Amino acid sequence: MSMVNHYLLTVYELAETAGEPVSTGRIASSVGRSPAATTEMVQRLETQGLVDHEPYEGVRLTAAGRDRASELFDRYETVCRFFDEVLDIDDHRREAAAVVGTVSPAVVTRLEATLLAPTQSGGSPGADESTQ
Repeated sequence: MSMVNHYLLTVYELAETAGEPVSTGRIASSVGRSPAATTEMVQRLETQGLVDHEPYEGVRLTAAGRDRASELFDRYETVCRFFDEVLDIDDHRREAAAVVGTVSPAVVTRLEATLLAPTQSGGSPGADESTQ
């Protein structure tokens, strides 16, 4: 996932759990970066029209930022579930975060269909009888 998407998704998740505005300190802590690096990235997000930043107040997602982050979050959750439920990857969240920015909407649609498909053998979605 690109750094822009990583920060955008972090702001989205923090805003969803604790409300807006989101402090740059909380963002920095969540992404494991320095406050200075976080402020620089927030300024970049603001330049792209994805967030509004008021110094000493915090960061708010713009409508465009919320739309993009929501779509990214939905894609992340689908990939994460697929990695967990079908592939049984232990660190599925980290692995999903690493690839979610490169997965096309068509692939996400296929992953969703696989997750929703009834299993024929009572195993995990996408598993066939030869793997049971």
